[in-house]
Amino acid sequence: MEEECKPTINTGLRGVTVASTKISDVIGKEGKLIYRGYLVQDLAARATFEEIVHLLLYERLPNTGELDALKKKLAAEREIPDSLIRALETRPADALPMDILQAAVSMLANHDAEAADANKEAALRKAIRLIAKLPTILAAWERIRNGKAPVAPDACMGHAENFLYMLFGQKPNADLVHFFDVALVLHAEHSFNASTFAAREVASTRAHMYAAVSAAIGSLSGELHGGANVRVMQMLMDIGSPGQVSAYVNKVLDEGRLIMGLGHAVYQTDDPRAHILAPMSKRAGELAGNTKWYEISRILEVEGKKAFKERKGTDIYVNVDFYSASLYYSMGIPVDLYSPLFAISRVAGWTAHVIEEQYAEAAPKPMLYRPESKYVGEYCGPEECSFIPLDQR
Repeated sequence: MEEECKPTINTGLRGVTVASTKISDVIGKEGKLIYRGYLVQDLAARATFEEIVHLLLYERLPNTGELDALKKKLAAEREIPDSLIRALETRPADALPMDILQAAVSMLANHDAEAADANKEAALRKAIRLIAKLPTILAAWERIRNGKAPVAPDACMGHAENFLYMLFGQKPNADLVHFFDVALVLHAEHSFNASTFAAREVASTRAHMYAAVSAAIGSLSGELHGGANVRVMQMLMDIGSPGQVSAYVNKVLDEGRLIMGLGHAVYQTDDPRAHILAPMSKRAGELAGNTKWYEISRILEVEGKKAFKERKGTDIYVNVDFYSASLYYSMGIPVDLYSPLFAISRVAGWTAHVIEEQYAEAAPKPMLYRPESKYVGEYCGPEECSFIPLDQR
């Protein structure tokens, strides 16, 4: 008798290909991240976030006229409804920023006449609205929870500059604007990560764009996904000074704990984005008059990799969160806004995936996601349980 074939059960769907995509690729062994055929290093060095938005949504880099048109569309869509601002004013000041952002996205659907329009051109317009409005929501919440009035968006500013202006209430330093724009480019897309998969799964039901992005934000709010750079910054503050790094590394490894920012589920070499962020972290520290956080990070990367190799016999690599934490901190951005910052960038990738999921031209058409499961509960014997009336239990 032939042995019964048994399905392989994969934890977290790792190694399982669930769909095809033209949007991005992560080649972990080579440390490559690709947006529609372009290496992220080249895009970060030469393109703005607005160009990346065009690339992700419209499948190619824009020419000058197309880029100008996109910038105007984004600027025109930045304002959020007054009723949404009033709703934010009713929230408790200690509400989690990711919860605020997720709730606000759901409310935005009520203000979009095209929310349920099942048309690709409408979907592109909704994507532009979400990319434009999420930074306004986040900046408004940061000011409201601190007892300050929101700052209206400035249509004359670029995407990165306008966010920092709305957040801090003054025209930001040009270097910091550039650093933040690069950070937006680096976080805009990363293939089928947890939040992107959440967006695509919801989109596969033909739910509207706002529902899919709200689900993605919910996924990103989990500490195993979007909260990594928050934990990196908390770690840096626990260490306190460059001279305490070695002791910290030994203590953490002795206790069997992780060094935050080292290791990644996909990359088997250093995350290419980390090496782009590192010098920006250093320069942001110099502008702030304190390079301590960068210095701790730099020494921790070296010492952590060395100790891990000596103890485990294998290499460990730095990921994108490692230097983004100290960069944002030196820019004066509150630590609990780090995950929402991720969201206001990744919304470009999320919306591109929603559009691909719902309007892909390839055959066969994408299907409703419906994975199988293996039941491991109990029966009441060899067969199903017999129902016992309530009065006899």
